[in-house]
Amino acid sequence: MATQQVIIIGANSAIAKALSVKFQQQPDVLLTLITRSPEEIKHPTIQTIAINNYDEADIIKAVASVKNTSNLPISGVFVCNGVLHTKNIKPERRLEDFSADAFNYVLSANTVVPLLWLKQLLPLLCEQSLKCTVTVLSARVGSITDNKLGGWYSYRASKTALNMLLKTASIEFKRRAKHVKLISFHPGTTDSALSKPFQKNVAEGKLFTPDFVATQLLSIIEQSTSDNSLSYVDWQGKNIDW
Repeated sequence: MATQQVIIIGANSAIAKALSVKFQQQPDVLLTLITRSPEEIKHPTIQTIAINNYDEADIIKAVASVKNTSNLPISGVFVCNGVLHTKNIKPERRLEDFSADAFNYVLSANTVVPLLWLKQLLPLLCEQSLKCTVTVLSARVGSITDNKLGGWYSYRASKTALNMLLKTASIEFKRRAKHVKLISFHPGTTDSALSKPFQKNVAEGKLFTPDFVATQLLSIIEQSTSDNSLSYVDWQGKNIDW
């Protein structure tokens, strides 16, 4: 019988699917998947919530559905949606490739949307006392200190800004929801559609399966404590310089 709820947002991404498999093996967890393609998820013990777009109006509706369908406390939230490239957008190799429209699109997907999820979920999290870990997929390229190669202007900036917003949110959570732990997680290069165009440049042994990444992340979460701060960590659990 379920005693807690886990929410995975962007549930059709590779890492999200791997996480979903892990939680399906835990009978005490009600798994809620939020996705734009609910028809692709068929499992009797999974609750799916469809979302048309990731604008604030649809996020409000999705969170309302979470509240209306279950009163179980939330023990985990995973924000897995994001963008590196599209058919028309590629990571910039040089300044001449920079586009304001592309930048705004990437910034909205990778930075604004995760904060909107936090904003709308906060009232639910404030109502409970169960420890909850909120994990948002970030990237090592969001580290200003670690930037040795340059390029990828929009993606780098979106993840750097994301980290700042999550850091700021963790300070507010310390006052309003002490039981919530925020994690900004770099999964490494995962074998997924997001990394597919760039896999030829990955060193041997550094292209991870989604299952491996999910296993590593759940181990990190299990060892984490509600220390009222943001952890910016990689798949090994090692801190990344800001």
